[in-house]
Amino acid sequence: MSPTSETAHGGRRLVIVESPAKAKTIKGYLGPGYVVEASVGHIRDLPNGAAEVPDKYTGEVRRLGVDVEHDFQPIYVVNADKKAQVKKLKDLLKESDELFLATDEDREGEAIAWHLLEVLKPKVPVKRMVFHEITKAAIQEAVASPRDLNKRMVDAQETRRILDRLYGYEVSPVLWKKVMPRLSAGRVQSVATRLVVERERERIAFRSAEYWDLTGTFGTGRAGDKSDPSQLVAKLTTVDGKRVAQGRDFNSVGQLKSDTLHLDEANARALAAALEDARFAVRSVESKPYRRSPYAPFRTTTMQQEASRKLGFGAKATMQIAQKLYENGFITYMRTDSTTLSDTAVSAARAQVTQLYGSSYLPDKPRTYAGKVKNAQEAHEAIRPSGDRFRTPAETGLTGDQFRLYELIWKRTVASQMKDAVGNSVTVKIGGTASDGRDAEFSASGKTITFHGFLKAYVEGADDPNAELDDRERRLPQVGEGDALSADDMSVDGHATKPPARYTEASLVKELEEREIGRPSTYASIIGTILDRGYVFKKGTALVPSFLSFAVVNLLEKHFGRLVDYDFTAKMEDDLDRIARGEAQAVPWLKRFYFGEGDDEATAGSASDAGNGDGDHLGGLKELVTDLGAIDAREISSFPVGEGILLRVGRYGPYIERGEKGEENHQRADVPDDLAPDELTVDYAEELLAKPSGDFALGKDPHSGNEIVAKDGRYGPYVTEVLPEGTPKTGKNAVKPRTASLFKSMSLDTVTLEEALRLMSLPRVVGTDAEGVEITAQNGRYGPYLKKGTDSRSLEAEEQLFSITLEEALEIYSKPKQRGRAAAKPPLKELGEDPVSGKPVVVKDGRFGAYVTDGETNATLRAADSVEEITAERGFELLAEKRAKGPAKKKTAKKAPAKKTAAKKTAAKKTTTAKKTATAKTAAKKTTTAKKATAKTAAAKKAPAKKTASATVPSED
Repeated sequence: MSPTSETAHGGRRLVIVESPAKAKTIKGYLGPGYVVEASVGHIRDLPNGAAEVPDKYTGEVRRLGVDVEHDFQPIYVVNADKKAQVKKLKDLLKESDELFLATDEDREGEAIAWHLLEVLKPKVPVKRMVFHEITKAAIQEAVASPRDLNKRMVDAQETRRILDRLYGYEVSPVLWKKVMPRLSAGRVQSVATRLVVERERERIAFRSAEYWDLTGTFGTGRAGDKSDPSQLVAKLTTVDGKRVAQGRDFNSVGQLKSDTLHLDEANARALAAALEDARFAVRSVESKPYRRSPYAPFRTTTMQQEASRKLGFGAKATMQIAQKLYENGFITYMRTDSTTLSDTAVSAARAQVTQLYGSSYLPDKPRTYAGKVKNAQEAHEAIRPSGDRFRTPAETGLTGDQFRLYELIWKRTVASQMKDAVGNSVTVKIGGTASDGRDAEFSASGKTITFHGFLKAYVEGADDPNAELDDRERRLPQVGEGDALSADDMSVDGHATKPPARYTEASLVKELEEREIGRPSTYASIIGTILDRGYVFKKGTALVPSFLSFAVVNLLEKHFGRLVDYDFTAKMEDDLDRIARGEAQAVPWLKRFYFGEGDDEATAGSASDAGNGDGDHLGGLKELVTDLGAIDAREISSFPVGEGILLRVGRYGPYIERGEKGEENHQRADVPDDLAPDELTVDYAEELLAKPSGDFALGKDPHSGNEIVAKDGRYGPYVTEVLPEGTPKTGKNAVKPRTASLFKSMSLDTVTLEEALRLMSLPRVVGTDAEGVEITAQNGRYGPYLKKGTDSRSLEAEEQLFSITLEEALEIYSKPKQRGRAAAKPPLKELGEDPVSGKPVVVKDGRFGAYVTDGETNATLRAADSVEEITAERGFELLAEKRAKGPAKKKTAKKAPAKKTAAKKTAAKKTTTAKKTATAKTAAKKTTTAKKATAKTAAAKKAPAKKTASATVPSED
């Protein structure tokens, strides 16, 4: 019986989900007997600040939002922007006969369901409704088979939330005091930052080694064709039986780490010359069977990695797009650690294999992928197309980024049920004797695929852009042992070892998962956080740590070593999973972590056994953050560059310094914010220090006698006057120095006193119009312009500020003011065709800075991006992120509600009446409570509305 016919006799049922989009889709499957409403994410959480904490709580409880003295009892408050939604849910519940909590089936979703129960306090039967895909069959099955709320999952989520709150609220203030205000620390966020910093440290310490080798092009003497080439290219592998050194044979400081032959340029060229007349022959041909099995269906992290490699999406954009696909019924739940497929999904995938590729590509038995990550928490399927029959991408009607991600998921799922790719791999060794008697051996490898199997449908990408993909063939000539070959060409090739590659979003996600740190469902938000906080910035797709992150990680490693230790953090994840399984208790564990208390049984086998051996301990976080006397803020933020130069991270950004401030030879220079730390060499530092420090004394103003200087400021170079000592800077008689920005055509090291005085003479009076209204020429934030009263007109060039005449100004004002756009500026850079829209992507200069556009979508360049260095992939990624966010919502100003006349008459009434009319201004002394209510209401109205989450947002680790 359908849900609709059931409810015809059973009254009205209220179904609560997280997002409006999800509610809309589900409502269509349930019919009129059901009311489906969204909670819009969490309705209740720990307070964001002391102002949100109820007045009855004081001291540490008010600061932390957790009562650490009473079993870590959390203080939950209904979010200010959710109060109206909670009221709506309560009103709907009053008219309902049954409540279904249909939030996601993971820890976060279970917690939302529990908070709904706690706040709504339903008096009707309550059921927990769960599903992994939003299809009609799945929703009806979920209604028919509800379960009870899983309190263990709720406890596990609550423990995580409390742990993250204690970590963040206790460690972050240390960063404020010792590094810079408004910084943040997080349990996994800090570890992820440390990974990126450590990779940069490796790059800084890296020393390149140069090595040479030979590449020979050998001919068979036959004409050759596609299946039997006439030539093969082989690399020199041994000389007199000794292996020739390659990049892998050198360590990070450029030294050989194995007994190999290191060829320099001279030796390589000498060997090539000695091999010019050598005779070569095939010494061996080794053939092995090649077999490649299909990749497992996507889970959260593998989807993020592939979307980054193949589509150029960041982790955050991938999850936003996947969320929309899930809510609209196209894919199963996208936060999962599982690679298993249901029987229904396997049948659907196998049916499409037969339909699209033929029965020869279908294995006899369904493939199973039972492997999960160690700390898996969700009991979902892998990410796959929804339903018992998969829609092909063309059948979905999707477009843009949603189409591309769906296609990726669809291909991966179908390929997972296809046969292996098979073929042969061949290694050919070629030898010859040089004129100086040395024996040289070359090697070439090839691969032929005789049956592509799953590779017909899907080929996985690689983090290394130079890596060869699985479906690439390398055919070698059909040769046998003893066959003579001619050396058609012998090239000498020089190489240099490269530092370890920086992390990309994809490779960082992979690293976190392999180290079993954090939860896969939170990686996107973690990476987003370290980018937003300025700990990491992007150069192309590479994640580059800022100098600020070096200071933060330095402090955490030296004084909170255990908290950013990789093994400790992974072990802590195990502890939390033990709590979720009921194998450990939350309160004793939290006591051990925070106070250093707890019995051995509660913490046995826990994170207290892990660590880096620096003397720190699991317990005692409170003690660690209390005693800060040993932390030298200057030392933590100072890093040696060389030649007596130090890099320091100051409150206003990084700078380099040599000598002590106040000493005669003291030097200091700011460091560009977007400079990668491994690029700060001694030579570059010397170059920065050699530049003028910022104050260029240009001379004295002949009229005022004040010194005129040129400076490099936060908003660019400018000139200003130095006022005499004693000049009042505040109060009624305050005097402000004349200041003016340099023109774009000027530079600090060439600007003259005469030019500076001209600039400071602005604004310039051009004249007056017929009515006597003054017209002035001024230089503003958006360029030079004329001003007459409130009427402003743009000028074409800065030099016009001094040259424009009154007649020219009047002519400009005689024409109607242009309301439309000015003539389009030429693009600053062309990036190629966007893979989504197919339209050309260019970089343009806009009012608020440079941006990328394909003519449909505009995305502003981030602080870490530059017009000169931005790559096509980065441009496509910015556009993808902007599309994923959707169009900006227009803000509509709400009219203030009219004051009720009746409210004015309550001034003398008692508090009971005053409470009913909390918006009225009451004069009676007994209306204190009403005034407080009014003040709170006003504060709530002034609070900026938070963005409506379209889904459950995982708590920050």
